[in-house]
Amino acid sequence: MASTLHSKALALTIPVTYAKELLGPVLGRLDVAKSALFYYILAIYARKAYWHLRARGVTASVKEVYLVVSQFVVRLVLRLPSMQKKVTTEMGKARLDIENKLVPKGPNVTRHLALPDDGKSLEWILAEMEKMDVELNGQSGIWNQGKLSGAVYHGGEDLQKIITAAYDRYCVSNPLHPDVFPAVRKMEAEIVAMVLKLYNGPDTGCGVVTSGGTESIIMALKTYRDWAKKVKGITEPEIIIPASAHAAFDKGAAYFKIKVHVIPVDGYTRKVDLKRVKRAINPNTILLVGSCINYPDGTQDDIAALSELALKHNLGLHVDCCLGSFIVPFLEPAGLANGDANGKYKLTPFDFRLKGVTSISCDTHKYGFAPKGTSVIMYRTPELRRFQYYVYAEWVGGVYASPSMSGSRPGALIAGAWAVLQHVGTKGYLESCRSIVLSTRQIADAITNTIPELYVLGDPPASVVAFASKHPQVSALEVGDAMSKRGWHLAGISNPAACHIAVTRLTVPVVDAFIADLKDAVQEAKLAPSGTGSMVAVYGLGKSSAVGPEMVGELAASFIDTLYKA
Repeated sequence: MASTLHSKALALTIPVTYAKELLGPVLGRLDVAKSALFYYILAIYARKAYWHLRARGVTASVKEVYLVVSQFVVRLVLRLPSMQKKVTTEMGKARLDIENKLVPKGPNVTRHLALPDDGKSLEWILAEMEKMDVELNGQSGIWNQGKLSGAVYHGGEDLQKIITAAYDRYCVSNPLHPDVFPAVRKMEAEIVAMVLKLYNGPDTGCGVVTSGGTESIIMALKTYRDWAKKVKGITEPEIIIPASAHAAFDKGAAYFKIKVHVIPVDGYTRKVDLKRVKRAINPNTILLVGSCINYPDGTQDDIAALSELALKHNLGLHVDCCLGSFIVPFLEPAGLANGDANGKYKLTPFDFRLKGVTSISCDTHKYGFAPKGTSVIMYRTPELRRFQYYVYAEWVGGVYASPSMSGSRPGALIAGAWAVLQHVGTKGYLESCRSIVLSTRQIADAITNTIPELYVLGDPPASVVAFASKHPQVSALEVGDAMSKRGWHLAGISNPAACHIAVTRLTVPVVDAFIADLKDAVQEAKLAPSGTGSMVAVYGLGKSSAVGPEMVGELAASFIDTLYKA
């Protein structure tokens, strides 16, 4: 029996030994392959970490890690029942405050929450609109008093009549069907051509009309993402933007899964740090971004230097002129591009005359005075613009092709924009540019020369001026809240805490009143700070703790929720 078992064991051992001899080299190569794969993945992540470290710098990277750890610890603390209750109570109060400011209350408020049984007359509708304006604003037409920073770029009653006439004529038109509405197609093409000429577009220049600056920017990101994938084989795209760039770049990057490197701006000039931009460029970079002018403080980046970098590394360069729109192209012909006698407020090159500039966005609905909902995204070549299109050739409903995010679009807005450009003309925009820019510089000079507690951020060449505090007992946000009590609607910004005003044609007649109110507001903020205003509450919360920005985000989401509360 034992002999039999031994024989069977021996018989089993021989095949196993043979198998080991046969598979040994294979298993060895498999181990080598596994090790190679491990080191390959490790090298990829090490390379990405190196690129990230180069872009951010050691100090900023350490701060990022510290912030992540701090947020984690604070969130753990906030989970304690006592802290959770306190946070819930405070956030509830904040939400209620937002709702009380936006949503009308009381038994006398008429609400229209369902379709009426019988349709209402035009007279009834207009009367009800007037009633709502008075109920919610305290008066009708509060926006036209000139105390609103940007937002409403009103070109005057004549333009208002022209826009409404154009809208009336083309109110049902849809550019998705150019064969049905050929005039709208023609007007859109002519709008693009006119704006391209303003920005010195080359013979190959082209573009598309969009719904606004945000869509123009988002479409540019889509274009460069698809271009880089096809031409360069980049599947993990990255863009480099100044900290002062519009939030639409972050928004588009979130939509299209593009990594964003945010580069600090110089504290004095407010221009993007070019050395940091150079360090952030890596094989996955697809686009550089510059502004002329930026939203926060109205200054411009060194577009010429960015152009050289884009050419050197074969990158796209998008110049965001959405806010500069119909101001910056007219500064040179208006004799304002070289600044004042002291060399302040100088405009530097920014358009397609710089060879590295591959796209520009311009909002016709800002200083072009076109109806809200129109912007132009321009490209250096039609080949680049092609990457913006969406084409679905195999849809059962037929071939579907659209130039931008929208399918159906309001042709009436395009008609309104075309009509405004035709009516105002070059001379009208020159006059508008001159009055707006000189008023902006009057405000900037008054802050610099007569309000020692404040200083102007950077050297704004166009229509926006931002101010921060240089006095230890004065908060710029407190000043903004004090201005709000006086009827002014300014924009609060951060890093540093500051306020800005975008001067419009409505602002021009009330510039002296603005300066006088600003001086009074500074004194009020110095002598009797309340710490309870909207700017102080929101922007102060952002720096109050590691989760401050998250709390601000929660408040912002609550604000949007409230917009849809009937």
